[in-house]
Amino acid sequence: MSKTWDAVIVGGGHNGLACGAYLARAGRSVCVLERRHLIGGAAVTEELWPGFKVSTASYTMALLQPRVILELELAKHGFEVLKPTPTFQPLEGGGHLTFYDDLARTCAGIAVFSRKDAEAYPRYRDYMWTLAKVVRRLIWEIPPDPASRAAGDVLGMLRFAWRYRDIGEQFYDVYDVMTLSAYDLLSRWFESEELKAALGFYAAGGGANGGMKTPGSAYVLMRGFIREHDTAAGGAGFVRGGMGMISNSIAASGRAHGMEIRTDAEVASIRIDNGRATGVVLKSGETVSGRTVIANASAQTTFRNLVAPGELPDDFVAEVHRIRDASTSFKVHLGLSRLPVFRHFDAAVQGFAYPSVFKVGPSVDYIEQAYDDSKYGRFSRRPVMTVMTPSFVDSTLAPPGMHVISIFAQHAPYALRGRSWDDARDDLYQTVLETLDEYSPDLRDCIVHHQVMTPLDYERVFALPHGHIHHAELSADQVFFRRPVRRYGGYNTPVAGLYQCGASTHPGGGVTGVPGHNAAQVVLKALGRR
Repeated sequence: MSKTWDAVIVGGGHNGLACGAYLARAGRSVCVLERRHLIGGAAVTEELWPGFKVSTASYTMALLQPRVILELELAKHGFEVLKPTPTFQPLEGGGHLTFYDDLARTCAGIAVFSRKDAEAYPRYRDYMWTLAKVVRRLIWEIPPDPASRAAGDVLGMLRFAWRYRDIGEQFYDVYDVMTLSAYDLLSRWFESEELKAALGFYAAGGGANGGMKTPGSAYVLMRGFIREHDTAAGGAGFVRGGMGMISNSIAASGRAHGMEIRTDAEVASIRIDNGRATGVVLKSGETVSGRTVIANASAQTTFRNLVAPGELPDDFVAEVHRIRDASTSFKVHLGLSRLPVFRHFDAAVQGFAYPSVFKVGPSVDYIEQAYDDSKYGRFSRRPVMTVMTPSFVDSTLAPPGMHVISIFAQHAPYALRGRSWDDARDDLYQTVLETLDEYSPDLRDCIVHHQVMTPLDYERVFALPHGHIHHAELSADQVFFRRPVRRYGGYNTPVAGLYQCGASTHPGGGVTGVPGHNAAQVVLKALGRR
């Protein structure tokens, strides 16, 4: 008779691995099943060309929570963060802004455009850090169902409300962040369009399907403040060996406590007997039995492809089909013979040798127009781009003397109008190079390898719905108790014994480890702690 695991986890992305590691550390038997030949989901490092190692999907460690790093003892298992150089952003008219660790130096750069804004910037940061404390508490919550009238759920809502009774006036500020556009929020603080472009960059260039002036985009500004960088876990930056080392270290932590991980083990369906999940059936025909099944796959994949339609309520299925997951993110990876020159960067003036993080979004209008193209089924002719050279601080990523560049960019819609991505991929690549010609005139001379990853590629390779890096938009209607859908925000599902732990769940996408942690707490409660 085959073994029955306490938990069978569908998908070996970092959240699935984190969920499994927490369960294993609590003494539960765990089997993680990954369909690809390597673990990590979107947090992977792949050797695309001999000697060139690339973080093909997620690209920098900005959000992995210190609590997860410390509790899973990731440093013992190879996790190491390398500090990038300050972020450099050239601006329209020949100016630039550089964001240093030294606040006074950053403010001096802002003062070139507006002394008033230079004085306001520290106050803005204090404001965002204060609001982030509230959000930082919320991300560890198991979202209650406010519509439930079950005694336990009503009690849970009352306890939740009591825990947050001290928020007071901050409630309105949090509401503003969830509903305002990034541009409108920044305009409350600053007068210079240059600073608004620099600070609002990630609202339109960080994975969301929108622009700086899209309602609700202010929330993206908050995400950069959610992680504390002054704990024993250390700050943000590039991960030595690439983003796959996050997943590998979490996996090693889990394995140290008995977690089993299988690759090339694609799940064909989740087995349900008498209304309860009892395991999974692999593409090979093998059945893996479990007391619980936890889906790290997206809600769309789980409930459209892995669970038989007859096992789910019609209204739930309809809600899943209404999840907004349109994506416009893409990446270009380059293998280089040497470091290219960035025209606007002067090492002597900036005080550091090379811009390992270089942002292309020189004005508010530029950033908005990049999004405008995608609304009509076209990819942007001048994309918003974060150009990263992690090999400048991590020599393990490329052969001696050579380098890798990863470009995270927007906007390119999943569904192109009148053509396919298989036909348009090279045109997108040429557009990226043409855009970068203005900033790095010798880049083309350095390129020895390249890869273009469109939203369609991210769906094909990583099973990201419509290529969306967060599984679904992070907006007021798709967060907390409404993520992934109403009534099922607490990592539960309509099927007994079936749970969720991926980016489809609260608090959403990004390499945080939080969905995996929270889901593990729910599953441990259901199994009964030992």
